[in-house]
Amino acid sequence: MKTTLVLAMTADGKISDVTKSPPTFGSQRDYDHLEQQIMLADVVLVGSGTLNDGASEARETKPELIQARIARGQSAQPPQIICSRSGNIDPQLPFFSYSIDRWLLTTKSGSIDWLDRANFDRVLVCETADGSDIDWQAVKIKLSELGVENICFLGGAELAASLFAADFIDEIWLTICPFIYGGSAAPSPVTGAGFTPDLAPRLKLLSVDRVEEELFLHYQVQKKVDHK
Repeated sequence: MKTTLVLAMTADGKISDVTKSPPTFGSQRDYDHLEQQIMLADVVLVGSGTLNDGASEARETKPELIQARIARGQSAQPPQIICSRSGNIDPQLPFFSYSIDRWLLTTKSGSIDWLDRANFDRVLVCETADGSDIDWQAVKIKLSELGVENICFLGGAELAASLFAADFIDEIWLTICPFIYGGSAAPSPVTGAGFTPDLAPRLKLLSVDRVEEELFLHYQVQKKVDHK
């Protein structure tokens, strides 16, 4: 199973402004690149905070990419997994009106309000022993059982921190866009408690592609066993 983080950020490392509005700084080329990565994915993973901040569904719009998925035996649109340990998601969000398969990844307590609703096509419960958080090793097992091989992770700064800590992310596609947002309250790609230098995830640069004023960087995340 491979998990690929796909994101765009400003030149000063921000994924949104201080109001946490949905990002609009990426070019059409960046959006096309995003759709290409979604086309390859079996599922799309997004944090609930990103959804609650106004993000919408992630789906293919280009007929040729939809046909490519169908030709490979995939669904026209990849199921979108919303990760929320608490299950605290507004059921009135526009996200729930789109014609896509929606899955919820949560804990047992977070699943309670959703089990008898039709908002999610699947509710996946993968929790740690004390029930306080998501167990990412259990997630790998569960998704493998469902035939998932490629995950496209589209963000959630807190979720990203958890995934890096769990050694769950394998590759990163990072677009650097020519804007400066600034602001100490403006979110960055990864939040959480942070990593000390000896525990910080390490990256191997696979490629750099410049298109006009944007840089498209492709990284491989070195597994912890590789740099101990």
